[in-house]
Amino acid sequence: MLHHFAISISDIPLPERFTYPFCYTPHPLCVLAAEEMQAYLGKQDEWKEELDQGKMFGVLVVQTKEGEVGYLAAFSGILAGKNRHPYFVPPVYDLLQPEGFFKIEEENISAINRRIKQLEEDEAYTRVTSELAQILQTAQEELAIAKTRLKEAKTIREQRRKEEVLDAREEEDLIRESQFQKAEYKRLERSWREKTSSLQAQIDDWEKQIRALKAERKARSAALQQRLFEQFKMLNYRGEVKTLCEIFEQTAHKTPPAGAGECAAPKLLQQAYLKGWKPIAMAEFWWGASPKTEIRHHGHYYPACKGKCEPILQHMLQGLQVEENPMLKSMQCAAVREPEIVYEDEWLLVINKPAGMLSVPGKEDAGSVYSLMRERYPDADGPMIVHRLDMATSGLLIIAKTKQVHQKLQAQFKNRLIKKRYIALLDGIVPEAQGTIELPLCLDPLDRPRQMVHDEHGKPAITDFQMIERTDSRTRIAFYPRTGRTHQLRVHAAHLQGLHCPIVGDELYGKKADRLYLHAETLEFVHPMTGETIKITKEADF
Repeated sequence: MLHHFAISISDIPLPERFTYPFCYTPHPLCVLAAEEMQAYLGKQDEWKEELDQGKMFGVLVVQTKEGEVGYLAAFSGILAGKNRHPYFVPPVYDLLQPEGFFKIEEENISAINRRIKQLEEDEAYTRVTSELAQILQTAQEELAIAKTRLKEAKTIREQRRKEEVLDAREEEDLIRESQFQKAEYKRLERSWREKTSSLQAQIDDWEKQIRALKAERKARSAALQQRLFEQFKMLNYRGEVKTLCEIFEQTAHKTPPAGAGECAAPKLLQQAYLKGWKPIAMAEFWWGASPKTEIRHHGHYYPACKGKCEPILQHMLQGLQVEENPMLKSMQCAAVREPEIVYEDEWLLVINKPAGMLSVPGKEDAGSVYSLMRERYPDADGPMIVHRLDMATSGLLIIAKTKQVHQKLQAQFKNRLIKKRYIALLDGIVPEAQGTIELPLCLDPLDRPRQMVHDEHGKPAITDFQMIERTDSRTRIAFYPRTGRTHQLRVHAAHLQGLHCPIVGDELYGKKADRLYLHAETLEFVHPMTGETIKITKEADF
């Protein structure tokens, strides 16, 4: 299980602290370990089809009690229908044990599913359901005709009362006619109810059985999931143990998501702790094709996911000396720089936000455009950020000095009246000279702040683009977003169905560099107070 490096690593110094798992540059030892694992994967012909479809793998460099340095390997989830393979660490808990409670109860739930399907597809049930639907349709049509006749007869009676002077007997006749017609309509309704009641009773019996089975399935599934999560007893470096239920009890959702504890990172750390080995550095990489909704590039390194792994790793890393969050360092460095003011009058200003600076305050203790502007204009009725740029994006940002200006500018953004032009450097060659990308976007709930392409849950996102220049391996491009979704340009650039060329330096959807090469270059809007068209350009410094 402990792999020794194929080449000498004596000239590679060990890191002073363990990898911060949610934002990192892989340590050279992790890169070396990953390359050795990738060579191993390339020889596994029996897994080729599954590996081609894409899977996350991880390596953990460890030091034994004797001071020996090696690495462990793991895969996320299941590989080739199994949890255990000789080259990789075992799962924290093997839910695929043939005699284990999970497989036994899973079969019981599968039997319920088969029974539900059998009832729903029963020939008698479908026949009665179809027959009832036809009768109800006929009843609806006949009752509609009868109701129309009632209304017509009522109209004739009312017209007669207007045009004639009726004696008492004639008025009584009209009343009796009305009562008779209403009674006839009631009898017709009752007749149709009698025709449908027996069929409806049969259907109700079937559906009662189906509902009961579905309720049992739901209860069994919840109980099975709870029992399963209790089997995941996660260690940390201090030797403390917590179940997944205890770990996620402290989160907003309270319960662990499906698949929690089965990613590569928790498996690796658990095994190191069980062996008494010290974790030195860790990295996870994607192998194979990208999923349809997410963006994953073959061979690229990725941080641990936020939804499933962050609460687990926060527990498992306790006792280890872990690196500081490099993103927080970047934000703190950016916060000391004063944004350049490109345009200013008594109502608003436009600044050039540096890459790495937040638009508005976040959870981390770092400065933002908002906080800096509050310091600069302490007496203003504001200042208020009208729109936002991603922390990593540089460029033009409008700030209103009064609430009235803020509201009017926001209305222009909402109605898509403000024209925007972004400049980006893409990692790859875009063959088209120009075009439009339409990919609906939504938040990946298990990996914030990453966005995903999703036809059902995604909101419309549209970007026009124009190629500016191509080099041997990169494309300089102009983006003209029609909508303003989170990470829209980054996802539209990187996704397979978009340009399939991530923005240089995009560590979420591509590869890390010295910065994200995306800049908001031009803004054009109508001045909310003067009515003048304002067009401001600040060229990118890359």
